[in-house]
Amino acid sequence: MERVAIGCDPNAAGLKEAVKARLAELGYEVEDYGSDDPVYANTAIRLAEAVASGKHRRGILFCGTGIGVSIAANKVSGAYAALVTDPYSAERAAKSNNANIICMGAQTIGAEVAKYLVEIWMRSEYTPGGRSEPKVQRIYQYERKRGED
Repeated sequence: MERVAIGCDPNAAGLKEAVKARLAELGYEVEDYGSDDPVYANTAIRLAEAVASGKHRRGILFCGTGIGVSIAANKVSGAYAALVTDPYSAERAAKSNNANIICMGAQTIGAEVAKYLVEIWMRSEYTPGGRSEPKVQRIYQYERKRGED
């Protein structure tokens, strides 16, 4: 059973719980990184570190807009967080960008849409060697170079 990390700030606790329940219905084991810290960056960084380390293959983050948690998560080397707002961006986050974390906003998206976007993302996979490969590899290359500095 695949384990998925999930976390949010207090503004998004209800949305997180709705998505968490849907993931459990779909057969995923969910590890909750919390919703009590009003400084969303703390939760986002902790979750992103767990995903980047390989503890989880994928993670899901929520805040008011999804923007703050995506910025914070992307500061962690090996974390690739994408803000998703619609079915196409959810699919392409995985298929084109190999995002291992998705982010959504509790004040910008409803629970039913969020659950649907998570389902799409969870069943979408990146295919190495495709049209997006040079773009994704450039991101990895820059990240490695930055880590050497």
